[in-house]
Amino acid sequence: MTPQELRAFCLSFNSAVEDFPFRPEISVFKVLGKMFALSWTDSLPLKVNLKCGPEDAIRLRADHPGMINPGYHMNKRHWNTVTVDGELPDQLVRELIEDSYDLVVAGLPRAERLRLDRP
Repeated sequence: MTPQELRAFCLSFNSAVEDFPFRPEISVFKVLGKMFALSWTDSLPLKVNLKCGPEDAIRLRADHPGMINPGYHMNKRHWNTVTVDGELPDQLVRELIEDSYDLVVAGLPRAERLRLDRP
C-alpha cells in the first residue's frame, strides 16, 4: 500500500477528512473532529497509527512483532503503530483502518452517529 492508497482509503469513509495539525508531512484523518488514523507520509517504511481495542492491540502486536507496535506518541493501550511496507497483507491494513474508524464512530454521541448514517 502506497501513501496515496492509504490516504484514498482513509478518505473513503463517510465524513472522513484529512488535516495537518502537527506538520505538513503528518496526515491526520478524522471523522467529525475525532482522529482515527495518523500517518507519516514521508516515512520509509510507511507507518500509520490506528485506534484499537485493548485486547486486540495486544493480540495484534503478538501476532505481528515488529510490524504492529504500541502507538508512537499515543495511548499505548488504545493505539497501534502499523508498518505498511508490504510484509502485512494490504487487506489486513484496510481492516485495521476500518476497525479504527468504526471504534471512533462508536464513541461519538448518538446524534452525531445518526448524522453519519444520513445520505
